[in-house]
Amino acid sequence: MTTAYDFSATTLDGDEQSLKSYKGKAMLIVNVASKCGFTPQYEGLEAMYRRHKEEGLVVLGFPCDQFGHQEPGNADEIRQFCSLTYDVSFPMFAKIDVNGDKAHPLYKWLKSEKAGFLGTEGVKWNFTKFLVDREGNVVKRYGPQDAPEKIEKELGSVLG
Repeated sequence: MTTAYDFSATTLDGDEQSLKSYKGKAMLIVNVASKCGFTPQYEGLEAMYRRHKEEGLVVLGFPCDQFGHQEPGNADEIRQFCSLTYDVSFPMFAKIDVNGDKAHPLYKWLKSEKAGFLGTEGVKWNFTKFLVDREGNVVKRYGPQDAPEKIEKELGSVLG
């Protein structure tokens, strides 16, 4: 059986990282962008991460430029934006595709595990979120409009 721990991704610093390094933690995996109407969610994601990281929550940010060219920056620009604008301390990964032939394998798997609105598989926009339990299984998919504050109320199911 495939779990999130079977995947790896390149960090914003260019290092390959296995998601096995998050084994035993609950993960909120989010495709992010710096020039999106939902970009202010970085603030709520960071606050939620800081409040719950000691309980075993990790937020993983995956920049994506597939929706309206809303993540045009390179790794350094993304890092600087996240740091200076939202003081992001959760792990950030290199820019990826979440849809199409070049979609990252992690996202192909996430989408196959939890369909979106009306059963659609594709990610519709930036700040789509996948909640993964401590065993690496996808338990819920949230749309871009689902604010981190709403998700935080539902963390008990994965944090125990």
